[in-house]
Amino acid sequence: MNGNEPVTLTRDCEASVIPIGTKVTLQAGEQAHITQSLGGSYTVIVNGNMFRIENKDADALGMEVAAKPAAARTATGPAISAEDLEKEIWNQMRTCYDPEIPVNIVDLGLVYDCKVAPIAGAENSYRVDIKMTLTAPGCGMGPVLQQDVQNKLLSLEAVDDVNVELVWEPQWNQGMLTEPAKLQLGLL
Repeated sequence: MNGNEPVTLTRDCEASVIPIGTKVTLQAGEQAHITQSLGGSYTVIVNGNMFRIENKDADALGMEVAAKPAAARTATGPAISAEDLEKEIWNQMRTCYDPEIPVNIVDLGLVYDCKVAPIAGAENSYRVDIKMTLTAPGCGMGPVLQQDVQNKLLSLEAVDDVNVELVWEPQWNQGMLTEPAKLQLGLL
């Protein structure tokens, strides 16, 4: 879809104001310019302001709502090691995007720590603890990104508990970008 062509919202929908994160309702009939559609969410400009619209409201933009991954856990399913699960977790976090920068949070260098631990007494069940930061401490999108990470990790079959903590040490800087992210952003 060309971001220069406006789409008309077909119904009222919830959105988060970027960068403060405040929830608002965009009204049916308003014109929206889609500037980014990555990781299952949409960044749009409406009346000169930037908003993030979640996948569940994609139909309001005339887009198809992506099906949620099936999380059918079976007691007889194959066990997964913590190491293999951690690889899946990192891949899943690569589907979470900063709403203003078209780079995933892993390549932006926002994820500082990922710990995977089995849940005592539960077979093939893990707890994940994530420490992450934001590109700017005052960014109000922190809770939105935290929830995005938590939801995507909980969609993994063996993950039953997720804690995503925002931390500010060390402070994020452009040196934390991966080489592919620097290349994508024209910093190389």
